[in-house]
Amino acid sequence: MTTPKHCPGFEQFKSLKSFTCTCPECGAKKEIFSDEFGKTHKCDKCNKEIDFTQCKLEG
Repeated sequence: MTTPKHCPGFEQFKSLKSFTCTCPECGAKKEIFSDEFGKTHKCDKCNKEIDFTQCKLEG
């Protein structure tokens, strides 16, 4: 028996990208992954909805 080089399910997640957006209400940072763009997201700090289509690329 051999030990796998990656955890199970690795292949389906290896091409994901992460994005960080600043909440327009409170300024807190929120990170999402590229497979989550179709979902609604709320700020972890103030619980307001964040529209990731309005986020600006930083860096």
